[in-house]
Amino acid sequence: MFEDLLRAKLSGICDLSEAQAGRMRQHYELLSRWNRVLNLTRVHDLEEAVERHYCESVFAACHLPSDAGSIVDIGSGAGFPGIPIAVMRPQSPVVLVESHQRKAAFLKEATRDLLNVRVLGQRVEDVAEYFDWAVSRAVSFADIASTVKKLADRVELLIGEVQPSDLPGFVWRPPIRLPWGQRRVLLIGGVSRET
Repeated sequence: MFEDLLRAKLSGICDLSEAQAGRMRQHYELLSRWNRVLNLTRVHDLEEAVERHYCESVFAACHLPSDAGSIVDIGSGAGFPGIPIAVMRPQSPVVLVESHQRKAAFLKEATRDLLNVRVLGQRVEDVAEYFDWAVSRAVSFADIASTVKKLADRVELLIGEVQPSDLPGFVWRPPIRLPWGQRRVLLIGGVSRET
């Protein structure tokens, strides 16, 4: 059921192998179990979870270049968009950064078999590594803007509709409206070198 729904919602947008869809189902099942005792997500409806969490994350993965390199997911929470990106891009090292220790514990459990994933249970401001890409979903850009520049030159944001001009310090491509819902976009940009 999960895989069929995921494939149907991504039809004509992005193709998933059986293994990729199955791996995302495993994550969803673990998320559902852990969510009973730890508030990882407020989304409980299967269709909404597939669309909001998995489809949006896969959409972001499909808009990364094939040679994306290393990726950091800022404020990963329950693993979005980082875990689906790692599933879709197994050649890219993905680091999930989550400061809430219980959520970080979930992420470690959820990624045991994903060899390209590491979890850092710390504040993003304390991360001392550099990546090719930074990704984030459902995190206030104002809260991470200065940190993003220290972590990566290129960024993908899954956010509510916003004007790129409202996000200074970056050169943004035109927003890409997500196929699900009216008010969500994918923003892709790079650090502005202007002073």
